[in-house]
Amino acid sequence: MRVTRWLVIVALVAALVAAAAGVPAAAAPPPYHPSRLAHVDGADQVVVVTAPSWSSTHATLRAYERTARGWRQVVAATPARLGWSGLAPARERRQGTGKTPAGTFAIPRAFGRLADPGTRLPYRQFDRNDAWTYDPRHPSTYNLFQTADVSWRSYGGYVERLWEYGSQYRYVAVLDYNLPGGTVTTGPDGIRRTDAPANTRAGGGIFLHVSNGTKTAGCVAIPQAAMRQVLRWLDPAKHPRIVIGPESAITRM
Repeated sequence: MRVTRWLVIVALVAALVAAAAGVPAAAAPPPYHPSRLAHVDGADQVVVVTAPSWSSTHATLRAYERTARGWRQVVAATPARLGWSGLAPARERRQGTGKTPAGTFAIPRAFGRLADPGTRLPYRQFDRNDAWTYDPRHPSTYNLFQTADVSWRSYGGYVERLWEYGSQYRYVAVLDYNLPGGTVTTGPDGIRRTDAPANTRAGGGIFLHVSNGTKTAGCVAIPQAAMRQVLRWLDPAKHPRIVIGPESAITRM
């Protein structure tokens, strides 16, 4: 009994000495870790894009997957490019400002100039006819993928003819920023329209896509190898989300 008591005392003394010596506790996870993000509770896959400031056009992308033991990083820190005038909170972002919307968004589908790289997301390989339209004068077609063989001349600069974007659109993941709701139908002219238009002031065509090394018009862009890796990993059954923002505010995004 005396020996046992003595061992307990020795253990307690050792613990007190270690505490007094300032033995560090386990390091807290960084702000961009999914365990610290406000709006990813239902997601088992999270892509996180952090920038040094609201005005930065450079960022870092990381990706994580939830496991039985917690969050596991699956994509290492990767350089990314943002809009030419930095970031803006999603609720404040406006068309034509060159801002990347900051917030948390679903990743519902993907498309690309190249064939499906093996993603589980719904994927379409586009051709020379395909476009993305966001003309405020045509709300029913605002922020929609289009496959009609039409000129879109009346849309002026409010249309992206996808083939013309070359390497940038080799692989693209669509972000659920200001996408229209309601029912989308295809008319006799081949144009897709919705009965519940998106906000025509907020802008559209916000994607995660391949970088050409320069600033974007509001998207997030990463190197092609990383983009392919992300697409092959994304799984709609795991409710993927992307969280975008400056590191100082990323926990609230």
